[in-house]
Amino acid sequence: MEQKTIGRLALVSVILLSILIAGCTGIAGTTPAQPVPPTVTADPDTMPMTDGNNWFAFDLYSQLANDPKNAESNIFFSPFSISSALAITYEGARGTTADEIRSVFHFPGNDTIRRQGFSEVDEDMNRENTSYTLRMANALWAEKTYPFLPDYTSTARRYYSADTTNLDFINQPEDSRRTINQWVEDKTENKIRDLIPNGEIDPLTRLVITNAVYFYGTWEKPFDKTETYEYPFFITPNKTVPVQMMQRGDTFAYTETSRIQMIELPYNHGNGKELSMIVILPKSETLAAVENSLNAGMLLDLERTLVGTKMVVFLPKFRLETWYKLPDTLKTMGMPTAFTPAADFSGMDGARSLYIDDVIHKAFVDVNDEGTEAGAASSVHLTMGSHNPPTFYANHPFLFLIQNKETGTILFIGRVVNPNSS
Repeated sequence: MEQKTIGRLALVSVILLSILIAGCTGIAGTTPAQPVPPTVTADPDTMPMTDGNNWFAFDLYSQLANDPKNAESNIFFSPFSISSALAITYEGARGTTADEIRSVFHFPGNDTIRRQGFSEVDEDMNRENTSYTLRMANALWAEKTYPFLPDYTSTARRYYSADTTNLDFINQPEDSRRTINQWVEDKTENKIRDLIPNGEIDPLTRLVITNAVYFYGTWEKPFDKTETYEYPFFITPNKTVPVQMMQRGDTFAYTETSRIQMIELPYNHGNGKELSMIVILPKSETLAAVENSLNAGMLLDLERTLVGTKMVVFLPKFRLETWYKLPDTLKTMGMPTAFTPAADFSGMDGARSLYIDDVIHKAFVDVNDEGTEAGAASSVHLTMGSHNPPTFYANHPFLFLIQNKETGTILFIGRVVNPNSS
């Protein structure tokens, strides 16, 4: 395949959890699309893990979209990576701390369902012989002198494939930081460098939990670089910026309502699971109005109405870089206790000394003629019919997400308010 016809996707997501001691010194066919995401259930104890992740995705998206600090800003993050890392954290939480984390992340209360869910996704994401590269890795980095419970570390290894490496956080915090950063770089094809900045690891650090997700794939219906031209993008009804707009006429899985248009742009998958980018474009309403009504259930309903439709798609090239500090957001969402000395992570050490000090999430996505490259890093310290074909013309703010269409798992989610702004 010629380079200009290749749609590339490299998604990288890293979660870092640093656990602290409180107060211590130590044109294709027209067959209708048939995604079959799992049915959302109301029972929190038996809700499938994927459903919980998707509910968390929209919960966190809503919080970020409605935060005044993010007004008129682009948004991009990886809900699945955050959920994966916090699931390992949850394994060591007890009492109110565990209840709050489970409520915010919609984890199944049933241990078997939750653990098997993450274990199966881990196995599925790391399968070989596919047309794309998709892999995930977890790891624990423990202060070598701190007595973590064997039951906790064995649970992390058995269900999350997270091996434990002992480091000297007390006497060699900078060397420990560099060791973890190197692991992150290796797992993300060097897309995430220096995740943990100077000073973030200190003698009080007792545990760092890392999660990395990497994806590289080609578009099933690629865009042609020679068909990319400059068009105006309406940031507001009265304000535009020039963007490089990609375009392609073909048959795509498409649906629309009185309020939105939605299109699915699939990736080549070979023998692997079907992965795709979904773009949700408001019609006459503002992006904010659509954001405030969108949730995992609504997405599921929309996906069930996708039908192969011959149309013209316009999508701007865009590059986003985002950075979030999440403690206040997660507290507002319902898990304040984990950030206080009253936290109970006794499932990790048999005591009640550990608490989350900070949560930081960084993300990157680059969508261009040749494809898409994206990455995310987090640190938690414990941190468009007529006779003409319809047109999908994304020349105003839109929401997008990248999803495993067979399981329904949302891997990444974001919005583009200004394609020229990082």
